[in-house]
This record gives sequence, structure tokens and C-alpha cells, in this order.
Amino acid sequence: MFSWDNPDDRVAVVQMNSELRHARLELLSAECATHQLRLRFSVEDLARFAEGDLLRKAIESAAALNEFYASIERQIPSATEPGEVSTPPLTEDQVRDFSTCICSYLREQRDRYFPIAAPLSAQRKATMEPFFSTAFLNRIRIVELIGERISDPPFYSQAKDLGVTNLPSFQQMASLTFLDVVVFNERIADRALFDGLVHAVQFHILGLKRYSDLFVRGFLKTNAPFAIPLEAHALALASRFARNTTASFSVEEQVRLWIREGRY
Repeated sequence: MFSWDNPDDRVAVVQMNSELRHARLELLSAECATHQLRLRFSVEDLARFAEGDLLRKAIESAAALNEFYASIERQIPSATEPGEVSTPPLTEDQVRDFSTCICSYLREQRDRYFPIAAPLSAQRKATMEPFFSTAFLNRIRIVELIGERISDPPFYSQAKDLGVTNLPSFQQMASLTFLDVVVFNERIADRALFDGLVHAVQFHILGLKRYSDLFVRGFLKTNAPFAIPLEAHALALASRFARNTTASFSVEEQVRLWIREGRY
């Protein structure tokens, strides 16, 4: 077992948490893909028409992961049985109010970080150009925070007073996109940058107001931050990029496709 008294163990713990963070991103991507299956197809149709071998392998993988993480959960000293979290229904006026709050917050944060943001380097542009237009990449600015992290927005307290829980912690995210500015809580990695750029494309095509409205309604429907269609799509595309960084595709075309199909 690890001991904090051992310097080598401390290094190993840091590496362990780094690898766990990467595994969590992959799991979130798989969860998002599964959530999209759940929304579009019934259990009965999947059981009847899905390719047998493909479905069995997916079930085996999910079962093995569940068994592994459940065994860890049983070892957590203060672990308690998680209760099912539900979001109370909000009125249409409350939904619009929260959408307005998000609009204002995103605009304010964009204006706050833009003066200290830098354009993408030539190397990062070269990595991303198979997936984004050059004109789009030229507009993007990035910020890598050092010694600080993005705070949760002030309207969170209002949401919690209304019984809205399971809100995403901005401090725990690798990056956040404020229109055309991507701000990183951690060192910039290609996958996190790609995810942030997908959101910038969504902002560009949908517009700030519609993006904010879809985000609020998506969260209230799913009650899971990473199952919000806007987030799920970004995660899925970032995972596709990470699996093969040389297999080019157009993120803008993918976003427009989801808009046409009403998947946001």
C-alpha cells in the first residue's frame, strides 16, 4: 500500500490520479454514447436487432467496469449508498431566467479573459486544421491558468435554493469555453483543446442565446452534466479525435448535422 512518507509513493499517487482522470474522460465518453443509444432506440429493439457479438462485447465491457469500480467503492471508508437525485420541475419563466444568467455569465467571462488570451500556436493549429477551418482557428484565443481555477458561477446558489442539484463543478473541468476563448484549469492537452474547440463551433453556429437555452433545457432533462447533448457531442467528437488524430473530419459539419436532426 502507498504511504505519504515515501517520496516515490507520492509520485505514484500523482500519476495514479492523472491516469484516473484520463479514464474518467473515456468513461464519460462511453456513457454519453450509451445515453444517445438510450434516447434513440428502445431496449427491446437493441436486444432484437443489434449485432449479437457486438452487443455481447459491449455488455461484457460494461459489466467488467462495473465490477471493478464497485469493488473500489466498497473499500471507501465513508462510502454511502447514493440516492437517486432528481431535479424539481421549473417554470418556463425560471428556465428563461437561468438561460439569461448563463448568457450573461459566458459573455462576462469572455470579456474577462480575452485581454490575457493568446492565439493558437502554429503547432496547435496544424494539429487541429484537419478538423476545423483555418479562419475559425485564427479567431480562437486560449488561456492557461496557473495557481488558480475557474470558480463556479454566482447563480449556482440560486439554482441550489430551487432544489437543482448535480450541477457541474467548473473547478473540476479541464477547460471551459467562453464563446471564442477557451480557458484551461490545467496544462493544455490536445484532447481538452479539441473539446473546447467543439464548444466554440457550437457557440458560433447556434449563437450565445440559443446555446444557453439548449444547455439549461438539456441539463433539466438529463440531470447529468455530461449527458447534456451539447456536452455529450463534444465528448464524443473529442474521443473520436483522440482515437485517431490523423483521421480528419469536419466538426462544423457534425454540429450542423446534429442541429438538423434536432439532437441538441
